[in-house]
Amino acid sequence: GHCRLLCKPSALAQHLVRSLGRSVALRGGRWLWPCWPRLQMLWQLLQPPEPEPLVARELLQLSDAGLVALDWLVGPWGAAGGSGGVSSPVLLLIPNAAGKVTGGLLQLGLRALERGFIPVIFNRRGHNGCPLTTPRLQPFGDPGDLREAVTYLRCRHPSASLLAVSEGSGSGLLLAYLGESGSSSRLAAAACLSPIFRGRDWFEARMPWLYEWPLLLHLKQGLSRYAGALAEVVDMDRLLGSRSLRELEETLFCRTRSRPTSWESYWERNEPLRDADEAAVPVLCLCSADDPVRGPPARSLPRELFRSSPYFFLLLTPHGGHCGFPRRGPGRCWAHEAVLEYFRAMAEFLRTEERRKGLPRPR
Repeated sequence: GHCRLLCKPSALAQHLVRSLGRSVALRGGRWLWPCWPRLQMLWQLLQPPEPEPLVARELLQLSDAGLVALDWLVGPWGAAGGSGGVSSPVLLLIPNAAGKVTGGLLQLGLRALERGFIPVIFNRRGHNGCPLTTPRLQPFGDPGDLREAVTYLRCRHPSASLLAVSEGSGSGLLLAYLGESGSSSRLAAAACLSPIFRGRDWFEARMPWLYEWPLLLHLKQGLSRYAGALAEVVDMDRLLGSRSLRELEETLFCRTRSRPTSWESYWERNEPLRDADEAAVPVLCLCSADDPVRGPPARSLPRELFRSSPYFFLLLTPHGGHCGFPRRGPGRCWAHEAVLEYFRAMAEFLRTEERRKGLPRPR
């Protein structure tokens, strides 16, 4: 499919090249509408998964009494992966920054369920029907809530490998978590589908209205449910009257009544790659050159990071849109197969290294 893997040479990189090179998904990936990435992007946002998954919700109370929601994919009935064992890998799915759980993300969860994974969706405070019990939402690159969720998952499944996949702007949260946590992230591997690497530039450059307006309306609809509680800390009239994602983000986190801050200071604390040099977990980033949301590759892809860090791998394809990567046949998205193959290759490499070095498996 004319994909290129950009990374620092290493034994892990060679193993990944061999594994992805044998992947049928990469050879069969085809872009059906090469001139219409924006139309495909809208289709990706609106298309429901087939079949619709069954979800069991669990609310996790955080240290400040806030709540996040964990949605465990448990069906549909008869799905092959529903009988995952005690040591089956847990796959944490992170939606975009607006909390929109797309059909593509659910489809990835279903594919993982069929392969024996235990998929669970992480919903931020106030997103996707999660109750807002504190007048505080999660900033773009603040991994505090995600860290508590990962700790809980590790306690609930102590003998399982813990993996994570993020979609679109939700990758800002995952990348920030990996950088801040370093070798203490408790993850075995991670992957990002069409990630946003530079948060401030992304908000300031604006996006195609086909993508920005649906997400803006989705966010406003969710925030309007908590207008009474949030009115104590933000100007709700200004918030609900925002005409761009940047204006909404600035109103929500910078122009607060109690602790106002500048736009510059906000991004010093929330840029996804601010601590990227500290990351110590393999991360595969799947990107397309024609992504209309992320922006032109020349200014939106941190190529030097992939050349210098042994943990970051960039799988770049000329066509694929934003989180689309469409193909003919079942599944519709070849990137889902590539991500699952990547996780299989990572597990195989780690087992080989343990046997070669004679290391005991961590308990």
